[in-house]
Amino acid sequence: MRALTVAAIAGLALAGCTSPGKEARYMAGHARAEAELRMADGTRVGTAIAEEVDGDVRVLVEVTGLPKGVHGTHIHAVGKCDAPDFASAGPHWNPTTHQHGKDNPAGPHKGDLPNLHVGEDGRDSITLMLKGNMLAGLLDQDGAALVVHAQADDYRTDPSGNSGGRIACGVLQAV
Repeated sequence: MRALTVAAIAGLALAGCTSPGKEARYMAGHARAEAELRMADGTRVGTAIAEEVDGDVRVLVEVTGLPKGVHGTHIHAVGKCDAPDFASAGPHWNPTTHQHGKDNPAGPHKGDLPNLHVGEDGRDSITLMLKGNMLAGLLDQDGAALVVHAQADDYRTDPSGNSGGRIACGVLQAV
């Protein structure tokens, strides 16, 4: 497991709350969102968890069964994961209208996350802290999704870091 502090990424929308009951419970102190990551054929390949910790957001992404290689990982603007291409998740979450990538002088936007480095066993995990972010302040009506891409994110090319197609997706929902 790699632990990263991502100071360059100032925020992140991590929930798919659309029902008033879930949102109210979430905002009342259950500051945690979770997603099951699935391939287009429905195969479960991982989880994503986002939770508030001392005024920041800790994000954990764990994958199993993905193809070996480096894969871009992003938060997308819509909480939908319709197969086969997960286009329903929309573009990267970018409320500040920055360009893509931590290495882009006009970036990063808030949906940028580190690459996954999947080994021969199909596994990897990343943990990162997003400083000064509260999940309750990041919820919106259409939610958000965590998407894993086919290729590495180059951290600079707008709009998606040349990270290729979307191979896994999970809707983040308050729990």
